[in-house]
Amino acid sequence: MSGRYPIAEIYGNTTGLKSSQLKAVERIYNRKIPTDALVTAELGRYMAGVSREIKRQLGIIVNRKGVVTAVIIGTDREIVIPALADYPLGKKRLRGVRCVHTHLKNEPLSQDDLTDMALLRLDVMTAIGVAEDGLPADIFAAHPLPYNPEGKAFEALPGVPFHSFDMDFAEFIRSLEDEMGRASVRDVRDSRERAILISVSTKSKAEQTDSLDELKELALTAGVIPLDTVCQRPERLNPKYLMGKGKIKEVIIKALQNEATILVFDQELTPTQIRELGDITELKVIDRTQLILDIFARRAHSRDGKVQVELAQLKYMLPKLTGRSSALSKLMGGIGGRGPGETKLEVDRRRVQDRITHLEKELQSLSRGRYERRRKRGESGVPIISIAGYTNAGKSTLLNALTKSATLVENKLFATLDTASRRLRFPREKDAVITDTVGFIKDLPEDLLKAFKATLEEMQDADLIVHLVDVSSAHFERRIKTVEGILDELELSSIPRVLVFNKTDLIDPVVCKNLCARFNAVPVSAIKQGTFANLLKELEMRLWPGEGLPDYAVGKEETIH
Repeated sequence: MSGRYPIAEIYGNTTGLKSSQLKAVERIYNRKIPTDALVTAELGRYMAGVSREIKRQLGIIVNRKGVVTAVIIGTDREIVIPALADYPLGKKRLRGVRCVHTHLKNEPLSQDDLTDMALLRLDVMTAIGVAEDGLPADIFAAHPLPYNPEGKAFEALPGVPFHSFDMDFAEFIRSLEDEMGRASVRDVRDSRERAILISVSTKSKAEQTDSLDELKELALTAGVIPLDTVCQRPERLNPKYLMGKGKIKEVIIKALQNEATILVFDQELTPTQIRELGDITELKVIDRTQLILDIFARRAHSRDGKVQVELAQLKYMLPKLTGRSSALSKLMGGIGGRGPGETKLEVDRRRVQDRITHLEKELQSLSRGRYERRRKRGESGVPIISIAGYTNAGKSTLLNALTKSATLVENKLFATLDTASRRLRFPREKDAVITDTVGFIKDLPEDLLKAFKATLEEMQDADLIVHLVDVSSAHFERRIKTVEGILDELELSSIPRVLVFNKTDLIDPVVCKNLCARFNAVPVSAIKQGTFANLLKELEMRLWPGEGLPDYAVGKEETIH
Protein backbone atom coordinates (compact mmCIF):
# COMPACT_ATOMS: atom_id res chain seq x y z
CA MET A 1 0.00 0.00 0.00
CA SER A 2 2.74 2.44 0.86
CA GLY A 3 6.49 2.38 0.56
CA ARG A 4 8.79 3.87 3.22
CA TYR A 5 12.02 5.45 2.12
CA PRO A 6 14.98 7.06 3.89
CA ILE A 7 13.59 10.58 3.64
CA ALA A 8 9.80 10.37 3.67
CA GLU A 9 6.75 8.23 3.02
CA ILE A 10 5.08 7.90 -0.35
CA TYR A 11 1.38 7.05 -0.20
CA GLY A 12 -0.18 4.75 -2.76
CA ASN A 13 0.82 1.68 -4.70
CA THR A 14 4.47 1.85 -5.78
CA THR A 15 4.50 -1.61 -7.39
CA GLY A 16 6.14 -1.63 -10.83
CA LEU A 17 8.03 1.62 -10.41
CA LYS A 18 11.77 1.80 -10.90
CA SER A 19 14.08 2.96 -8.15
CA SER A 20 14.94 6.11 -10.12
CA GLN A 21 11.25 6.90 -10.55
CA LEU A 22 10.62 6.48 -6.83
CA LYS A 23 13.50 8.81 -6.04
CA ALA A 24 12.12 11.37 -8.48
CA VAL A 25 8.77 11.24 -6.70
CA GLU A 26 10.42 11.40 -3.31
CA ARG A 27 12.30 14.60 -4.22
CA ILE A 28 8.97 16.44 -4.20
CA TYR A 29 9.21 16.46 -0.41
CA ASN A 30 12.16 18.86 -0.72
CA ARG A 31 10.07 21.48 -2.56
CA LYS A 32 8.72 24.51 -0.68
CA ILE A 33 5.86 26.61 -2.01
CA PRO A 34 5.60 30.33 -1.15
CA THR A 35 2.59 31.05 1.08
CA ASP A 36 1.04 33.28 -1.57
CA ALA A 37 1.20 30.62 -4.31
CA LEU A 38 -1.20 27.74 -4.89
CA VAL A 39 1.60 25.84 -6.66
CA THR A 40 4.79 27.11 -8.27
CA ALA A 41 5.35 26.91 -12.03
CA GLU A 42 8.51 24.90 -11.47
CA LEU A 43 6.81 22.33 -9.19
CA GLY A 44 3.87 22.03 -11.60
CA ARG A 45 6.22 21.27 -14.50
CA TYR A 46 8.15 18.76 -12.39
CA MET A 47 5.02 16.91 -11.28
CA ALA A 48 3.64 16.82 -14.84
CA GLY A 49 6.89 15.40 -16.17
CA VAL A 50 7.17 12.68 -13.51
CA SER A 51 3.47 11.84 -13.87
CA ARG A 52 3.86 11.40 -17.63
CA GLU A 53 6.93 9.19 -17.12
CA ILE A 54 5.31 6.83 -14.60
CA LYS A 55 1.91 7.02 -16.42
CA ARG A 56 0.07 7.60 -13.17
CA GLN A 57 -1.58 10.48 -11.40
CA LEU A 58 0.67 12.17 -8.89
CA GLY A 59 -0.60 14.26 -5.97
CA ILE A 60 0.63 16.31 -3.03
CA ILE A 61 -0.93 17.60 0.18
CA VAL A 62 0.37 21.07 1.09
CA ASN A 63 -0.25 23.04 4.28
CA ARG A 64 -0.61 26.81 4.48
CA LYS A 65 3.07 27.26 5.24
CA GLY A 66 3.82 25.79 1.82
CA VAL A 67 5.22 22.54 3.22
CA VAL A 68 4.50 19.33 1.30
CA THR A 69 3.17 16.95 3.97
CA ALA A 70 2.24 14.02 1.74
CA VAL A 71 3.14 12.72 -1.73
CA ILE A 72 0.66 10.35 -3.35
CA ILE A 73 1.06 7.96 -6.28
CA GLY A 74 -2.26 6.99 -7.80
CA THR A 75 -3.44 5.02 -10.79
CA ASP A 76 -3.87 6.44 -14.28
CA ARG A 77 -7.38 7.60 -13.24
CA GLU A 78 -7.32 8.61 -9.56
CA ILE A 79 -5.39 9.19 -6.35
CA VAL A 80 -6.45 8.19 -2.83
CA ILE A 81 -5.91 10.92 -0.25
CA PRO A 82 -4.38 9.52 2.96
CA ALA A 83 -5.74 10.16 6.46
CA LEU A 84 -5.08 13.75 7.48
CA ALA A 85 -4.61 12.98 11.17
CA ASP A 86 -2.14 15.84 11.66
CA TYR A 87 -4.76 18.32 10.43
CA PRO A 88 -7.98 17.51 12.33
CA LEU A 89 -10.99 19.51 11.25
CA GLY A 90 -12.52 19.99 14.71
CA LYS A 91 -14.77 23.06 14.63
CA LYS A 92 -12.76 24.75 11.90
CA ARG A 93 -14.50 25.51 8.64
CA LEU A 94 -11.47 24.53 6.52
CA ARG A 95 -8.80 21.96 7.28
CA GLY A 96 -5.82 24.14 6.37
CA VAL A 97 -4.35 21.92 3.64
CA ARG A 98 -4.85 21.71 -0.12
CA CYS A 99 -4.47 18.94 -2.67
CA VAL A 100 -2.67 19.42 -6.00
CA HIS A 101 -2.59 16.47 -8.37
CA THR A 102 -2.13 15.67 -12.04
CA HIS A 103 -4.60 14.46 -14.66
CA LEU A 104 -2.97 12.51 -17.47
CA LYS A 105 -5.56 13.48 -20.08
CA ASN A 106 -5.91 17.15 -19.19
CA GLU A 107 -9.48 16.59 -17.96
CA PRO A 108 -11.30 18.82 -15.43
CA LEU A 109 -11.80 17.87 -11.80
CA SER A 110 -13.88 14.72 -11.47
CA GLN A 111 -16.96 14.38 -9.30
CA ASP A 112 -14.89 12.25 -6.90
CA ASP A 113 -12.33 15.08 -6.69
CA LEU A 114 -15.04 17.58 -5.82
CA THR A 115 -16.74 15.26 -3.34
CA ASP A 116 -13.46 14.51 -1.55
CA MET A 117 -12.66 18.21 -1.33
CA ALA A 118 -16.05 19.05 0.19
CA LEU A 119 -16.01 16.00 2.45
CA LEU A 120 -12.50 16.64 3.78
CA ARG A 121 -12.97 20.44 3.84
CA LEU A 122 -9.74 21.00 1.92
CA ASP A 123 -8.78 24.61 1.23
CA VAL A 124 -8.59 23.94 -2.51
CA MET A 125 -8.62 20.94 -4.83
CA THR A 126 -6.44 21.41 -7.91
CA ALA A 127 -5.79 19.31 -11.01
CA ILE A 128 -2.91 20.00 -13.42
CA GLY A 129 -3.55 18.60 -16.87
CA VAL A 130 -0.56 16.81 -18.47
CA ALA A 131 0.12 17.32 -22.16
CA GLU A 132 1.56 14.66 -24.49
CA ASP A 133 5.04 16.17 -24.17
CA GLY A 134 4.92 15.94 -20.36
CA LEU A 135 4.41 19.66 -19.81
CA PRO A 136 1.50 21.17 -17.84
CA ALA A 137 -1.51 21.96 -20.03
CA ASP A 138 -4.48 23.47 -18.17
CA ILE A 139 -5.06 23.90 -14.44
CA PHE A 140 -8.42 23.33 -12.78
CA ALA A 141 -9.28 24.43 -9.24
CA ALA A 142 -12.28 24.28 -6.88
CA HIS A 143 -12.94 25.36 -3.31
CA PRO A 144 -15.67 24.82 -0.68
CA LEU A 145 -18.39 27.43 -0.33
CA PRO A 146 -19.81 28.99 2.83
CA TYR A 147 -23.41 28.25 3.77
CA ASN A 148 -25.73 29.58 1.06
CA PRO A 149 -29.49 29.39 0.36
CA GLU A 150 -28.89 27.35 -2.80
CA GLY A 151 -27.10 24.67 -0.78
CA LYS A 152 -24.08 24.62 -3.09
CA ALA A 153 -21.17 22.86 -1.41
CA PHE A 154 -18.36 24.04 -3.69
CA GLU A 155 -17.42 26.22 -6.64
CA ALA A 156 -15.37 24.85 -9.55
CA LEU A 157 -13.36 27.54 -11.32
CA PRO A 158 -13.02 27.34 -15.11
CA GLY A 159 -9.81 25.79 -16.39
CA VAL A 160 -7.07 28.11 -17.63
CA PRO A 161 -3.68 27.48 -19.31
CA PHE A 162 -1.18 26.58 -16.59
CA HIS A 163 1.38 29.18 -17.71
CA SER A 164 -1.16 32.02 -17.31
CA PHE A 165 -2.64 30.90 -13.98
CA ASP A 166 -2.26 33.51 -11.25
CA MET A 167 -3.69 33.37 -7.72
CA ASP A 168 -2.64 35.04 -4.48
CA PHE A 169 -3.40 31.96 -2.44
CA ALA A 170 -2.88 33.51 1.00
CA GLU A 171 -5.25 36.40 0.24
CA PHE A 172 -7.76 34.04 -1.38
CA ILE A 173 -7.93 31.84 1.73
CA ARG A 174 -8.25 34.85 4.04
CA SER A 175 -11.17 36.16 1.99
CA LEU A 176 -12.82 32.76 1.83
CA GLU A 177 -12.62 32.21 5.59
CA ASP A 178 -13.88 35.74 6.26
CA GLU A 179 -16.86 35.05 4.01
CA MET A 180 -17.48 31.74 5.77
CA GLY A 181 -17.37 33.53 9.10
CA ARG A 182 -19.96 36.07 7.96
CA ALA A 183 -22.17 33.31 6.59
CA SER A 184 -21.82 31.18 9.72
CA VAL A 185 -25.04 29.57 10.91
CA ARG A 186 -23.65 28.75 14.35
CA ASP A 187 -23.62 30.89 17.48
CA VAL A 188 -20.04 30.41 18.65
CA ARG A 189 -21.16 30.96 22.25
CA ASP A 190 -23.50 27.97 22.07
CA SER A 191 -21.52 24.83 22.93
CA ARG A 192 -24.38 22.39 22.34
CA GLU A 193 -24.04 19.64 19.75
CA ARG A 194 -25.59 20.41 16.36
CA ALA A 195 -27.12 17.39 14.65
CA ILE A 196 -28.37 16.10 11.34
CA LEU A 197 -31.06 13.49 12.06
CA ILE A 198 -31.09 10.55 9.64
CA SER A 199 -33.68 7.84 9.07
CA VAL A 200 -33.07 4.95 6.67
CA SER A 201 -35.93 2.50 6.77
CA THR A 202 -38.10 0.19 4.70
CA LYS A 203 -41.16 1.02 6.83
CA SER A 204 -44.04 3.17 5.60
CA LYS A 205 -43.50 6.90 5.15
CA ALA A 206 -45.95 7.69 7.97
CA GLU A 207 -44.12 5.44 10.43
CA GLN A 208 -40.78 6.88 9.37
CA THR A 209 -41.98 10.47 9.78
CA ASP A 210 -43.46 9.68 13.19
CA SER A 211 -40.19 8.11 14.30
CA LEU A 212 -38.14 11.06 13.05
CA ASP A 213 -40.41 13.48 14.92
CA GLU A 214 -39.78 11.50 18.07
CA LEU A 215 -36.04 11.42 17.38
CA LYS A 216 -36.14 15.22 17.19
CA GLU A 217 -37.80 15.33 20.62
CA LEU A 218 -35.16 12.99 21.97
CA ALA A 219 -32.42 15.20 20.56
CA LEU A 220 -33.91 18.30 22.19
CA THR A 221 -34.21 16.44 25.48
CA ALA A 222 -30.52 15.51 25.24
CA GLY A 223 -29.57 19.15 24.69
CA VAL A 224 -28.81 18.66 20.99
CA ILE A 225 -29.84 21.20 18.34
CA PRO A 226 -31.52 19.41 15.38
CA LEU A 227 -30.45 21.26 12.23
CA ASP A 228 -32.08 19.13 9.56
CA THR A 229 -33.50 15.71 8.83
CA VAL A 230 -32.62 13.25 6.08
CA CYS A 231 -35.13 10.56 5.21
CA GLN A 232 -34.46 7.63 2.86
CA ARG A 233 -36.52 4.54 2.08
CA PRO A 234 -34.35 2.16 0.05
CA GLU A 235 -35.49 -1.25 -1.18
CA ARG A 236 -32.69 -2.83 0.82
CA LEU A 237 -30.57 -1.45 3.66
CA ASN A 238 -26.85 -1.10 2.94
CA PRO A 239 -25.06 -3.45 5.39
CA LYS A 240 -21.96 -1.22 5.35
CA TYR A 241 -23.31 2.33 5.67
CA LEU A 242 -27.07 1.72 6.17
CA MET A 243 -27.56 4.04 3.17
CA GLY A 244 -25.52 4.15 -0.04
CA LYS A 245 -21.94 5.45 0.17
CA GLY A 246 -22.66 8.30 -2.25
CA LYS A 247 -25.74 9.36 -0.26
CA ILE A 248 -23.95 9.30 3.09
CA LYS A 249 -21.17 11.45 1.61
CA GLU A 250 -23.80 13.97 0.49
CA VAL A 251 -25.23 13.99 4.01
CA ILE A 252 -21.80 14.52 5.58
CA ILE A 253 -21.03 17.39 3.21
CA LYS A 254 -24.39 18.95 4.07
CA ALA A 255 -23.63 18.51 7.76
CA LEU A 256 -20.23 20.16 7.46
CA GLN A 257 -21.64 23.08 5.51
CA ASN A 258 -24.27 23.60 8.22
CA GLU A 259 -21.54 23.31 10.84
CA ALA A 260 -23.09 20.21 12.39
CA THR A 261 -21.04 18.29 14.92
CA ILE A 262 -22.92 14.99 15.05
CA LEU A 263 -24.97 12.60 12.89
CA VAL A 264 -27.82 10.85 14.69
CA PHE A 265 -29.34 7.75 13.04
CA ASP A 266 -32.87 6.72 13.95
CA GLN A 267 -31.97 3.08 13.41
CA GLU A 268 -29.56 1.10 15.58
CA LEU A 269 -26.17 0.86 13.90
CA THR A 270 -24.14 -2.33 13.82
CA PRO A 271 -20.48 -2.33 14.95
CA THR A 272 -19.45 -2.58 11.27
CA GLN A 273 -21.57 0.40 10.28
CA ILE A 274 -20.17 2.53 13.11
CA ARG A 275 -16.62 1.64 12.05
CA GLU A 276 -17.20 2.29 8.34
CA LEU A 277 -19.00 5.58 8.96
CA GLY A 278 -16.14 6.63 11.23
CA ASP A 279 -13.72 5.97 8.35
CA ILE A 280 -15.35 8.54 6.06
CA THR A 281 -16.16 11.33 8.52
CA GLU A 282 -14.68 12.96 11.59
CA LEU A 283 -18.14 13.90 12.82
CA LYS A 284 -19.54 11.99 15.77
CA VAL A 285 -21.91 9.24 14.65
CA ILE A 286 -24.46 7.83 17.10
CA ASP A 287 -27.78 6.02 16.85
CA ARG A 288 -31.14 6.27 18.59
CA THR A 289 -30.10 3.83 21.31
CA GLN A 290 -27.03 5.87 22.25
CA LEU A 291 -29.14 9.02 22.37
CA ILE A 292 -31.65 7.40 24.74
CA LEU A 293 -28.84 6.02 26.91
CA ASP A 294 -27.31 9.49 27.10
CA ILE A 295 -30.63 10.97 28.24
CA PHE A 296 -31.01 8.27 30.86
CA ALA A 297 -27.44 8.83 32.08
CA ARG A 298 -28.17 12.57 32.54
CA ARG A 299 -31.47 12.06 34.33
CA ALA A 300 -30.84 9.08 36.60
CA HIS A 301 -30.35 10.34 40.17
CA SER A 302 -31.00 7.38 42.46
CA ARG A 303 -28.45 4.63 42.94
CA ASP A 304 -30.87 2.20 41.29
CA GLY A 305 -31.17 4.37 38.20
CA LYS A 306 -27.45 5.05 37.88
CA VAL A 307 -26.54 1.37 38.13
CA GLN A 308 -29.18 0.37 35.60
CA VAL A 309 -28.10 3.00 33.09
CA GLU A 310 -24.39 2.22 33.38
CA LEU A 311 -25.14 -1.48 32.98
CA ALA A 312 -27.17 -0.81 29.82
CA GLN A 313 -24.44 1.45 28.43
CA LEU A 314 -21.72 -1.13 28.95
CA LYS A 315 -23.79 -3.94 27.42
CA TYR A 316 -24.42 -1.71 24.42
CA MET A 317 -20.74 -0.76 24.17
CA LEU A 318 -19.23 -4.24 24.51
CA PRO A 319 -19.98 -5.65 21.02
CA LYS A 320 -19.05 -2.33 19.44
CA LEU A 321 -15.54 -2.17 20.88
CA THR A 322 -12.95 -2.18 18.10
CA GLY A 323 -9.23 -1.84 18.10
CA ARG A 324 -9.49 1.69 16.76
CA SER A 325 -10.64 3.88 19.63
CA SER A 326 -11.48 1.65 22.53
CA ALA A 327 -9.80 3.54 25.36
CA LEU A 328 -11.97 3.46 28.46
CA SER A 329 -10.32 6.17 30.52
CA LYS A 330 -13.58 7.05 32.28
CA LEU A 331 -14.35 3.47 33.29
CA MET A 332 -14.11 2.90 37.04
CA GLY A 333 -13.65 -0.37 38.87
CA GLY A 334 -11.99 -2.27 36.03
CA ILE A 335 -8.86 -4.40 36.20
CA GLY A 336 -5.54 -4.03 34.47
CA GLY A 337 -3.96 -6.19 31.78
CA ARG A 338 -3.42 -9.86 32.59
CA GLY A 339 -0.29 -10.59 30.69
CA PRO A 340 2.00 -9.27 27.99
CA GLY A 341 0.16 -11.23 25.32
CA GLU A 342 -3.14 -9.33 25.71
CA THR A 343 -3.95 -6.58 23.26
CA LYS A 344 -5.40 -3.24 24.33
CA LEU A 345 -8.73 -4.32 22.84
CA GLU A 346 -8.79 -7.52 24.92
CA VAL A 347 -7.95 -5.59 28.07
CA ASP A 348 -10.76 -3.11 27.41
CA ARG A 349 -13.24 -5.90 26.77
CA ARG A 350 -12.17 -7.65 29.96
CA ARG A 351 -12.62 -4.44 31.93
CA VAL A 352 -16.10 -3.92 30.51
CA GLN A 353 -17.13 -7.52 31.21
CA ASP A 354 -15.85 -7.33 34.79
CA ARG A 355 -17.70 -4.07 35.35
CA ILE A 356 -20.90 -5.61 33.95
CA THR A 357 -20.59 -8.54 36.36
CA HIS A 358 -20.04 -6.15 39.29
CA LEU A 359 -23.06 -4.01 38.36
CA GLU A 360 -25.32 -7.02 37.91
CA LYS A 361 -24.46 -8.17 41.44
CA GLU A 362 -25.13 -4.68 42.79
CA LEU A 363 -28.44 -4.59 40.93
CA GLN A 364 -29.45 -7.89 42.54
CA SER A 365 -28.64 -6.42 45.96
CA LEU A 366 -30.70 -3.31 45.25
CA SER A 367 -33.52 -5.53 43.99
CA ARG A 368 -33.59 -7.41 47.32
CA GLY A 369 -33.95 -4.08 49.13
CA ARG A 370 -36.87 -3.12 46.90
CA TYR A 371 -38.46 -6.51 47.50
CA GLU A 372 -38.36 -5.99 51.27
CA ARG A 373 -39.94 -2.57 50.95
CA ARG A 374 -42.67 -3.98 48.72
CA ARG A 375 -43.27 -6.88 51.12
CA LYS A 376 -43.77 -4.53 54.06
CA ARG A 377 -46.05 -2.37 51.94
CA GLY A 378 -48.05 -5.44 50.93
CA GLU A 379 -48.45 -6.52 54.57
CA SER A 380 -50.11 -3.18 55.29
CA GLY A 381 -52.99 -4.14 53.04
CA VAL A 382 -52.87 -0.82 51.20
CA PRO A 383 -53.67 -1.30 47.48
CA ILE A 384 -51.07 -0.21 44.93
CA ILE A 385 -51.72 1.76 41.73
CA SER A 386 -48.97 2.04 39.10
CA ILE A 387 -49.05 4.76 36.44
CA ALA A 388 -47.59 3.53 33.15
CA GLY A 389 -47.46 5.23 29.79
CA TYR A 390 -45.48 6.57 26.91
CA THR A 391 -42.79 9.08 27.81
CA ASN A 392 -44.06 12.64 28.22
CA ALA A 393 -47.66 11.48 28.59
CA GLY A 394 -47.93 13.46 31.84
CA LYS A 395 -47.44 10.71 34.46
CA SER A 396 -45.49 12.85 36.95
CA THR A 397 -47.90 15.76 36.48
CA LEU A 398 -50.85 13.49 37.26
CA LEU A 399 -49.07 12.03 40.30
CA ASN A 400 -48.38 15.53 41.64
CA ALA A 401 -51.93 16.70 41.03
CA LEU A 402 -53.56 13.67 42.66
CA THR A 403 -51.30 13.68 45.74
CA LYS A 404 -50.29 17.36 45.96
CA SER A 405 -46.63 16.37 45.78
CA ALA A 406 -43.68 17.90 43.94
CA THR A 407 -42.13 15.26 41.69
CA LEU A 408 -39.98 16.80 38.93
CA VAL A 409 -42.09 17.77 35.92
CA GLU A 410 -40.72 18.93 32.55
CA ASN A 411 -42.13 19.01 29.05
CA LYS A 412 -39.38 16.67 27.86
CA LEU A 413 -39.03 12.98 27.14
CA PHE A 414 -37.87 10.95 30.14
CA ALA A 415 -38.01 13.94 32.50
CA THR A 416 -38.06 11.51 35.43
CA LEU A 417 -36.47 8.07 35.55
CA ASP A 418 -36.55 7.23 39.24
CA THR A 419 -39.67 5.59 40.63
CA ALA A 420 -41.73 7.81 42.95
CA SER A 421 -44.39 6.41 45.30
CA ARG A 422 -46.96 8.56 47.09
CA ARG A 423 -50.01 7.96 49.28
CA LEU A 424 -53.33 8.82 47.67
CA ARG A 425 -56.16 9.58 50.12
CA PHE A 426 -59.70 8.92 48.89
CA PRO A 427 -62.73 10.80 50.34
CA ARG A 428 -63.94 7.85 52.45
CA GLU A 429 -60.64 7.83 54.35
CA LYS A 430 -59.40 5.03 52.16
CA ASP A 431 -55.75 5.05 51.07
CA ALA A 432 -53.79 3.67 48.15
CA VAL A 433 -50.15 3.85 47.14
CA ILE A 434 -49.74 5.40 43.68
CA THR A 435 -46.43 4.90 41.86
CA ASP A 436 -44.97 6.75 38.89
CA THR A 437 -42.77 4.66 36.56
CA VAL A 438 -40.24 5.44 33.84
CA GLY A 439 -41.84 6.37 30.54
CA PHE A 440 -41.88 3.88 27.69
CA ILE A 441 -40.85 4.55 24.12
CA LYS A 442 -40.98 2.53 20.91
CA ASP A 443 -37.88 0.52 20.12
CA LEU A 444 -36.69 0.88 23.71
CA PRO A 445 -33.13 -0.51 23.70
CA GLU A 446 -33.22 -4.17 24.72
CA ASP A 447 -30.37 -3.84 27.21
CA LEU A 448 -32.04 -0.81 28.76
CA LEU A 449 -35.35 -2.63 29.06
CA LYS A 450 -33.59 -5.58 30.72
CA ALA A 451 -31.82 -3.27 33.14
CA PHE A 452 -35.02 -1.42 34.01
CA LYS A 453 -37.01 -4.60 34.54
CA ALA A 454 -35.64 -4.47 38.08
CA THR A 455 -37.36 -1.14 38.63
CA LEU A 456 -40.45 -2.06 36.64
CA GLU A 457 -40.87 -5.22 38.72
CA GLU A 458 -42.56 -2.91 41.25
CA MET A 459 -45.48 -2.97 38.86
CA GLN A 460 -45.86 -6.71 39.43
CA ASP A 461 -47.23 -5.95 42.90
CA ALA A 462 -49.74 -3.41 41.57
CA ASP A 463 -53.44 -4.04 42.09
CA LEU A 464 -54.23 -1.71 39.21
CA ILE A 465 -52.29 -0.15 36.34
CA VAL A 466 -53.30 3.28 35.07
CA HIS A 467 -52.28 3.44 31.40
CA LEU A 468 -51.93 7.16 30.79
CA VAL A 469 -52.08 8.36 27.19
CA ASP A 470 -51.40 11.79 25.66
CA VAL A 471 -54.52 11.90 23.53
CA SER A 472 -53.44 15.20 21.92
CA SER A 473 -50.63 13.38 20.10
CA ALA A 474 -51.34 12.56 16.48
CA HIS A 475 -49.74 9.17 17.08
CA PHE A 476 -51.49 8.22 20.33
CA GLU A 477 -52.92 4.95 18.92
CA ARG A 478 -49.45 3.66 18.00
CA ARG A 479 -48.18 4.69 21.41
CA ILE A 480 -51.00 2.79 23.13
CA LYS A 481 -49.92 -0.35 21.24
CA THR A 482 -46.26 0.25 22.15
CA VAL A 483 -47.01 0.52 25.88
CA GLU A 484 -49.34 -2.48 25.83
CA GLY A 485 -46.65 -4.49 24.04
CA ILE A 486 -44.03 -3.62 26.68
CA LEU A 487 -46.45 -4.39 29.53
CA ASP A 488 -47.15 -7.78 27.96
CA GLU A 489 -43.41 -8.36 27.54
CA LEU A 490 -42.97 -7.61 31.24
CA GLU A 491 -45.64 -10.28 31.94
CA LEU A 492 -48.04 -7.74 33.45
CA SER A 493 -51.02 -8.55 31.23
CA SER A 494 -52.89 -10.21 34.12
CA ILE A 495 -53.05 -6.99 36.19
CA PRO A 496 -56.23 -4.95 35.62
CA ARG A 497 -55.71 -1.74 33.64
CA VAL A 498 -57.53 1.56 33.35
CA LEU A 499 -57.00 3.50 30.15
CA VAL A 500 -56.84 7.23 30.91
CA PHE A 501 -56.69 9.93 28.23
CA ASN A 502 -54.66 12.93 29.40
CA LYS A 503 -54.29 16.45 27.90
CA THR A 504 -57.94 16.45 26.85
CA ASP A 505 -57.95 20.25 27.12
CA LEU A 506 -55.81 20.34 23.97
CA ILE A 507 -58.38 18.67 21.69
CA ASP A 508 -61.96 19.38 20.65
CA PRO A 509 -64.44 18.27 23.38
CA VAL A 510 -66.64 16.41 20.90
CA VAL A 511 -63.63 14.55 19.49
CA CYS A 512 -62.53 13.76 23.03
CA LYS A 513 -65.93 12.35 23.96
CA ASN A 514 -66.01 10.13 20.86
CA LEU A 515 -62.45 8.87 21.45
CA CYS A 516 -63.18 8.03 25.09
CA ALA A 517 -66.28 6.11 24.05
CA ARG A 518 -64.37 4.28 21.32
CA PHE A 519 -61.45 3.24 23.56
CA ASN A 520 -63.43 2.98 26.83
CA ALA A 521 -61.08 5.55 28.38
CA VAL A 522 -61.42 8.02 31.26
CA PRO A 523 -60.71 11.64 30.24
CA VAL A 524 -58.56 13.96 32.41
CA SER A 525 -56.33 16.98 32.14
CA ALA A 526 -53.53 16.55 34.65
CA ILE A 527 -53.19 20.32 35.05
CA LYS A 528 -56.89 20.76 35.90
CA GLN A 529 -57.98 19.10 39.14
CA GLY A 530 -61.62 19.63 38.29
CA THR A 531 -61.33 16.85 35.70
CA PHE A 532 -60.34 14.13 38.22
CA ALA A 533 -63.76 13.13 39.58
CA ASN A 534 -64.46 10.40 37.02
CA LEU A 535 -60.92 9.02 37.36
CA LEU A 536 -61.15 8.82 41.16
CA LYS A 537 -64.55 7.12 40.93
CA GLU A 538 -63.15 4.59 38.48
CA LEU A 539 -60.10 3.91 40.67
CA GLU A 540 -62.16 3.41 43.82
CA MET A 541 -64.68 1.22 42.01
CA ARG A 542 -61.83 -0.99 40.75
CA LEU A 543 -60.03 -1.17 44.11
CA TRP A 544 -63.09 -1.54 46.34
CA PRO A 545 -65.85 -2.94 44.13
CA GLY A 546 -69.43 -3.05 45.41
CA GLU A 547 -69.15 -0.10 47.79
CA GLY A 548 -70.99 3.18 47.42
CA LEU A 549 -69.15 6.12 45.88
CA PRO A 550 -69.19 9.52 47.67
CA ASP A 551 -68.19 12.95 46.35
CA TYR A 552 -64.57 13.26 45.39
CA ALA A 553 -61.73 15.54 46.43
CA VAL A 554 -58.02 14.95 46.28
CA GLY A 555 -56.43 14.24 49.65
CA LYS A 556 -52.99 15.16 50.90
CA GLU A 557 -49.80 13.44 49.87
CA GLU A 558 -47.47 11.35 51.95
CA THR A 559 -44.17 9.95 50.70
CA ILE A 560 -43.87 6.16 50.98
CA HIS A 561 -40.44 5.05 52.16
